[in-house]
Amino acid sequence: MRRRTAGPGATATIADVAARAGVSTATVSRALATPDRVRPELVELVMRAVSESGYTPNNSARTLRTQRSRMVLVVVPSVANQMYAHVLRGIDTGLAPAGYGVIIGNLDNAPNKEGRFVDFAFARQVDGVILLCGFVPGSHGRSMASAGLPMVSILSPIVDSDIPDVGIDDHAAGREAARHLARLGHRRLGYAAGPREHVVDTARWTSFREGALAEGVDPADIVRIEGGEGMRYTYRSGVAAGERFLAMTRRPTAVFCGSDEIAIGFMKVMRDAGVSVPEDVSVMGIDGIEQTDYTHPVLTTIRQPRQDLGRAGAELLLGMMDGRSDAAHRRVRLPFEFLARASTGAPPAEAAGRISQDLAPARMG
Repeated sequence: MRRRTAGPGATATIADVAARAGVSTATVSRALATPDRVRPELVELVMRAVSESGYTPNNSARTLRTQRSRMVLVVVPSVANQMYAHVLRGIDTGLAPAGYGVIIGNLDNAPNKEGRFVDFAFARQVDGVILLCGFVPGSHGRSMASAGLPMVSILSPIVDSDIPDVGIDDHAAGREAARHLARLGHRRLGYAAGPREHVVDTARWTSFREGALAEGVDPADIVRIEGGEGMRYTYRSGVAAGERFLAMTRRPTAVFCGSDEIAIGFMKVMRDAGVSVPEDVSVMGIDGIEQTDYTHPVLTTIRQPRQDLGRAGAELLLGMMDGRSDAAHRRVRLPFEFLARASTGAPPAEAAGRISQDLAPARMG
């Protein structure tokens, strides 16, 4: 049987691809639209035929036919933050094999931009939504949740909702930070806070405090240091927290920061003020962004598996968009990595001396 091919100068059609691959047009359509549902050897055969024939899929026609945009909206507080950049890469890696693209909804730390992205959802310009912002965007009395689209949150659970979410165990992370600092000998601990009443920041602060208490630290010696700039997870918040730290009459000897950016901003203020890290104050963060590898001293941090979080969130959303009921109420927690580095050490000699006296057993008369 003679193999059908497009003539010179003609535009290849899906029938040309099917004839070249020796399969039906329905198989070609499935291999292009949902390759995960077609045998790998058939997908490879179809893709080779597509390449040889020069066929270009008509995505617009497919969208009209299936009522799907093949796009996912990802709402991000700020694309300038490296934490989110790596999560985005993981999301794209997870969505691409299923033929989905990404629209980035950059709030740029300005919630008044929410309306535009709420409109995307209600206009069905996207098939699903991934939230990295820790809340459901709303505008003019409309909540994005009311658009009826599958929705997943990454990095932060959404308070008072049943939206599936992917993240780490922030309670365990806070306790681990307290344990590390207390076992270095610190008995005056500070927490440089992120956004007030943010569910993740609340988890990290409360668990840090609980962990310190479990290590025998006096409750009066565990302080929360508020940042500035709306208390976001930014360098500026770290600078503001550092300035407040310097104004204290009785400073903590170790500070756990609500993000790596806060920690880096905090350390800059210490350096500018001539306060040595870790000799005068130990500093640690959480996230594991690349800049922590290049700070001086190198920052102790808790590394989140950022790309894995993004990929897991994407796969969870794909399951919801495909109608899998097991994906609709899931809570996924991935392991974190604790990196003890040079920015944390024993407390200053004068503080250590007082601690040893406090902990010495009472002498028998």
